[in-house]
Amino acid sequence: MITLHHLRVGRSIFTVWLLEEVGVEYTLNIFDRNQETMRAPTALKEMHPLGKSPVIDDDGLLLSESGAITNYILDKYDSEHQFSPAYSSPKRPTYMQWLMYPEGSLFTPVILKGLTLRGGDHPLITPFSEAELELHFDYIGKQLNGNAFILGDALSGADFALSGVLSMAKNMGLLESHSNLSDYVERLMARDAFARAIKAAGA
Repeated sequence: MITLHHLRVGRSIFTVWLLEEVGVEYTLNIFDRNQETMRAPTALKEMHPLGKSPVIDDDGLLLSESGAITNYILDKYDSEHQFSPAYSSPKRPTYMQWLMYPEGSLFTPVILKGLTLRGGDHPLITPFSEAELELHFDYIGKQLNGNAFILGDALSGADFALSGVLSMAKNMGLLESHSNLSDYVERLMARDAFARAIKAAGA
């Protein structure tokens, strides 16, 4: 059985959602942030040296990194390929690109902008992050192109990956002029499995 080491008020809620959508049996080991620093507790480092979440333990296999966890869970438990194309499918390369894209490309300008929102504008970081965000938001919007999900009309692992970073951007107010992306995030969070994830995680 999978144990998910889950940090409240963080992106690991999207891994809980993934587990609910796939229908995998799991347990949660829940951690709360330090209310003064909003950092993860040191106890999380007992699960993984970086002290980050999500981390899963699947019968002794310890795995971190959201994209790797998503790929692992779908490869092992999504035998009907409901959420990911088969390795032999011509759709697989594009799927993998969008699965890796949020952490590899989108996350950096989002977190940089978040730091300047908290600490004040920076003469180099602010203009860089704002220009990059517009570039990325336009890129995602063109890929959506009116579709319900990032790869068309079916939910996929790429949506789980992308929603975690885009929800962070939405919470920062960065999607106010990008209603298509804001609607996309809200559409994902309106799913029954997401509601079950919120209930399971207690937040």
